[in-house]
Amino acid sequence: MTEENKNVTRKKRKKPSFRRQRTRYTKLKDNWRKPRGTHSKQRKGKREAPKKPNIGYRQPKEIRGLPPTGYEDKLIHNPKELEELNPEKHAVRIAGNVGKRKREKIIEKAESKNLKIINK
Repeated sequence: MTEENKNVTRKKRKKPSFRRQRTRYTKLKDNWRKPRGTHSKQRKGKREAPKKPNIGYRQPKEIRGLPPTGYEDKLIHNPKELEELNPEKHAVRIAGNVGKRKREKIIEKAESKNLKIINK
C-alpha cells in the first residue's frame, strides 16, 4: 500500500447509525425516517436524541465511494484487461464466471504487476 493510499484509509471516518425516532412500536424497522413532530427532540437536534444525517458526515471527495481498502475495484474477465491498471490506484476483483485455467493466468499476471487481488 502506497503512502497516498494509507492517507486515504486514515481520512475515512465512521458515521453513527442514523436511527428512526420511535418509542412505542417494535414492529417498525430502524430505517431512517425524517422526524416531523412539533415537539420532537430529534427534529430539534437535542443532545440526548439520536443523531440525524446532515452534510457534515459526508466523506472527502477523493475517497467518496471507495471501499475501506482505499483502492478502486476493477472487475476482470481476462488477463488482457490488467494492462491498463495502476497498482497504486486499483485492486483486482476476478469475475465469478471465469474458469480455473484463466483465473490462474489472471492471478499470475496480477502478481507480476504488483496488483492487489481481492478474491483469490
